[in-house]
Amino acid sequence: MIEDFLKHLFPRAVLQRNLTLSYTLCLGGLAFTCLLLLAASGLLLLFYYQPSPAAAYPSILLLESSVWGGRYLRSLHRLASHVFLVLIVLHTLRVILTGAYQKPRQLNWLVGCALFFLAVFEGYTGYLLPMDQLALWATQTGMELLHTMPLGGALRAALVPDGVGEPASLLRFYVLHILMIPAALLFLSGLHFYRIRKNKGVLPYL
Repeated sequence: MIEDFLKHLFPRAVLQRNLTLSYTLCLGGLAFTCLLLLAASGLLLLFYYQPSPAAAYPSILLLESSVWGGRYLRSLHRLASHVFLVLIVLHTLRVILTGAYQKPRQLNWLVGCALFFLAVFEGYTGYLLPMDQLALWATQTGMELLHTMPLGGALRAALVPDGVGEPASLLRFYVLHILMIPAALLFLSGLHFYRIRKNKGVLPYL
């Protein structure tokens, strides 16, 4: 998979007509670049964030007021997350409009859909972490909407067993946000690139 991913990034030959941005607009590659930027900036934020109800918001204030470049780092992480979601939506629309989900690419289409939903869930879990009023009420609204869905009550109980913003729920959102979902995103991104390489004809020079 790693070898195919590298070959996808550095093909031996490229047709001249495929160098035009109008073919894929490089939306998938730009989204993956944003994912790497999010991982790097998030890793730096881990040095200051404290995942507890009493210390989470003060740690954000400390980061922004006392750490050199802290406000910039947090803003970069937030802006990159917004751009990441926008690029994934645009990439999905491009795939739909060009029919790139059709045979023999059905499996990669499902992988892409999984990436889309994981990206949205990643953004949602990260929204609670600052533990300010906006984060608390937005997460509470999301949990109430989830409760109306089939099996929503069980999912809500698993995510927030003691209420939104309480110790156990904050810890679960934190672990999901920094470990489980990013690992799934990176694995599925590798699989996505691998399937592109295997599905000859998606790009003529592969």
